[in-house]
Amino acid sequence: MPNQQQPTPPPGGQWYPPEWPDRIRALADGSLTPVEPKRAATVMLLRDTPAGPTVHMLRRRASMAFAGGAYAYPGGGVDPRDEEHQVGWAGPSRADWAERLGTDTRTAQAIVCGAVRETFEEAGVLLAGPTADTVVGDTTGDDWEADREALVARELSFAEFLDRRGLRLRSDLLGAWARWITPEFEQRRYDTWFFVAALPEGQRTRNASTEADRTVWIRPADAAAGYDKGELLMMPPTITTLRSLEPYGSAAEALAGAAGKDLTPVLAQASLEGGELVLSWPGHDEFTKRVSIDRPGGTE
Repeated sequence: MPNQQQPTPPPGGQWYPPEWPDRIRALADGSLTPVEPKRAATVMLLRDTPAGPTVHMLRRRASMAFAGGAYAYPGGGVDPRDEEHQVGWAGPSRADWAERLGTDTRTAQAIVCGAVRETFEEAGVLLAGPTADTVVGDTTGDDWEADREALVARELSFAEFLDRRGLRLRSDLLGAWARWITPEFEQRRYDTWFFVAALPEGQRTRNASTEADRTVWIRPADAAAGYDKGELLMMPPTITTLRSLEPYGSAAEALAGAAGKDLTPVLAQASLEGGELVLSWPGHDEFTKRVSIDRPGGTE
């Protein structure tokens, strides 16, 4: 398959779609009605090395309509079926997760299921085991691949998959880290919970996603440096969570640190200031963007 042309990252590596200025204007003048965000989950999968923990990242294909060419973590939308069916479960209760995530128990189950399912679908890593204190080993066999593809196609629900395999979801292997909501002026909006997890012993990652053309294991500090140099394209939630991983010396330390993370949703705001529209993420000043309303499509 020929290599696809990747977008040239702007200074600082920030990802800003060219249609944003016009959509921000439309939101400001009331001609744009925000779409309801879909629930999503993404997982920062960590692996220890002598130089410190590395995180698994994928680069979205340039042809993708949303964040093409940007580096991200395995993740995706929550399957509504994961609200409806009781799944094999280990670790903190659904009620505990509901309190942590700020949702009801059904929604909490769906979000946690989404995190585990998407990690399996996009990275081939499964946070589940036959008992409450075990995890499956290698998941690269043909039978596993057939189940993974059925999950991706939504021919198989996650509950059915776990039941078929006699597995319990290991919710204790996940730590809730952050929550970001796509700005109101975006066409595709997601209410995304970020989780952290350690790569289980005996399993290995692979690029199982049709949405990615590259995957890497990289130290958070190195990935952040690539962003700062304009070499790696990332969206604000990605670079922010990357930097928040830097202080931790191991995957276990990061997982333990998740309990203290603030899950208050981060939602971008757009305001009119003189001749400019100002786009900002509360608490994250580095992403502030000023858009001239005197030049259609222009940015400063």
